[in-house]
Amino acid sequence: MDALLSGLAQHGLSILFAAVFLEAVGIPVPAALALIFAGAASARGAMPAGWALLCALSAMMLGDACLFLVGRYTGWWLLGMLCRLSLNPDSCILRSADTFYRRGRKLLLFAKFVPGINTMAPPLAGSMNMRPAQFFRLDLAGASLYVGTYFTVGFLFSGAIEAISGAFRTFGRVLDIVLIAAAIGYLGFQLWAWRKARGPSGVPSVTPSDVAADAVIYDVRSHGYYDPKATRIRGSRRLEPNGLPQFIEAGASPQIYLYCTCIRDATSVRIANALLERGMKCAVIEGGLRAWKKAGLPIEPVPSDELVALPGFD
Repeated sequence: MDALLSGLAQHGLSILFAAVFLEAVGIPVPAALALIFAGAASARGAMPAGWALLCALSAMMLGDACLFLVGRYTGWWLLGMLCRLSLNPDSCILRSADTFYRRGRKLLLFAKFVPGINTMAPPLAGSMNMRPAQFFRLDLAGASLYVGTYFTVGFLFSGAIEAISGAFRTFGRVLDIVLIAAAIGYLGFQLWAWRKARGPSGVPSVTPSDVAADAVIYDVRSHGYYDPKATRIRGSRRLEPNGLPQFIEAGASPQIYLYCTCIRDATSVRIANALLERGMKCAVIEGGLRAWKKAGLPIEPVPSDELVALPGFD
């Protein structure tokens, strides 16, 4: 941080541009502190205020534009990569898309002030086909609010800049502790949820190569298929977990196999436990769809009438 501050004093606008741009694309650089020091430098006549504001705003808009285009041209790839850390990737994608669809317009106005959200909002807007004109209008308003707020703080309190920087350092240390505690708590919750999803021991499982060619296989991914390029095991059928009671009531084949894309086959194991409790014969395909593909076994495209359309702005 000290290098950033001394560099800002020496190189001015270029350092300010770099700090704001790097934060906009997700690199943890203290752009807020750089903006405060730029405001203080402008108050003292060491930096032209108009150029500083234009420089910072341009950097933030450029970073957001890059992420927006990533989302626009890769679809749900980026969100899918991040959701792999979730216990249930399919559910994570659907929840994120639905939340941003309902709140995305307002979220873009204040996302800059929330670590993590500030980086995810632009690619989500791109993935959900928000119109570029609408995105850039909302993003410009949000970026202007963020840049203007911290720049004004530095400009008005330039005489107390050392105290402000000390407060930011203290805040940064506290935030680090909070984030570490949150990460530990999240990992603990994921471990608890995984163990709960595994349920009682004794759920039968098989490797992909052990499944007979004429076996009855069910895909139990939590929210179905959202990607037009989605594939599934050839000949498999859809079993929506929310429709499990109707499935049990209708009866099933003497022996069925289940698969999903969750960590540790969490959804498959949960469904298998429910079926076993009712006397139905089933087994989980270890590793789910990924293991099946890795084994070189046949897959097929998901029929278009079974695709679940994620919300979009167009």
